Amino acid sequence: MSLRPWPVSLLWLVLLIGLSGCTPESPLRIGTNRWPGYEPLYLARAQGWLPPQQVRLVELPSSTEVLQYLNTGTLEGGGLTLDETLRLCAQGVPMKVVLILDISNGGDALLARPGIESLGQLRGRRIGVESSAVGAVMLQVVLEAAGLTAADIEMVPLTADQHLSAYLRGDVDAVVTFEPMRSQLIAQGARLLFDSSRVPGLIIDVLAVRAPTVRSHRRALNRLTAGYFLARRFMAEHPQQSAAIMAPRLGLSPEGFLRTLEGLKLPGLEENRRWLQGPHAQLPAIAAKLQEIMQQNGLLEGHCNTQTLAEPAFLPSG
Repeated sequence: MSLRPWPVSLLWLVLLIGLSGCTPESPLRIGTNRWPGYEPLYLARAQGWLPPQQVRLVELPSSTEVLQYLNTGTLEGGGLTLDETLRLCAQGVPMKVVLILDISNGGDALLARPGIESLGQLRGRRIGVESSAVGAVMLQVVLEAAGLTAADIEMVPLTADQHLSAYLRGDVDAVVTFEPMRSQLIAQGARLLFDSSRVPGLIIDVLAVRAPTVRSHRRALNRLTAGYFLARRFMAEHPQQSAAIMAPRLGLSPEGFLRTLEGLKLPGLEENRRWLQGPHAQLPAIAAKLQEIMQQNGLLEGHCNTQTLAEPAFLPSG
């Protein structure tokens, strides 16, 4: 990934907004920020498995923008963490989860400046975090592990594309971040104090779409999920070649990209079925538990019907 924030051109935004009222035959617009777990989608695009007339991937600087454009209907779907999906749902945007993309197992982390050696030393420090996204959930569990509260620290709101630059300028003492910024910050000397491997199953990335999209873009959704699993197979059969295709988008070497995947679990088709399909699907219960945690900690207003989130209809049959 480039070390520079990715600007979204005015022309591209105008195009997106102009398309928001198009007919159901218009392309399915899927927004993502930079995150290794979303890269199989871009691999599928690079390999020609996502025809642009059917599926258009929209690259945005942070999940904050993805949430904004989903809220307004400028996007039909996006790569989101499960907590972000719950936020949209609780705000009155009906959402459906069509794929479980990854489960973070170390890819999300809190990094601090040298000299801050323990979580307890975060008291009184400036901590950068994207408060509208998964960072808020991570920060809450970090504070609980440290025996601190939000009143004990100074929270500095940062979108994901600002994490590295804020650290280099000295604007923050620590930052809640994720790959590839995690690796970039460590290369600059930041120390790892906490990561998502200590809270397994809490940070889950999904492909979620606005509920009406299930009806209006059925063919495109089938093409999207089929292309995704073709990319996953290509990754398994040709790891070096696939890493060489995906790594430049994240500003990483192929070897660096493969290392970032060590902090993720990427569910396959059968595991996706267990998460999304049938009366014993795992997603509703996990989402309900996460919603309860978020509500108890003031991270979620409103309520989402987690029993209606899973949408397995677009999982390939093979």
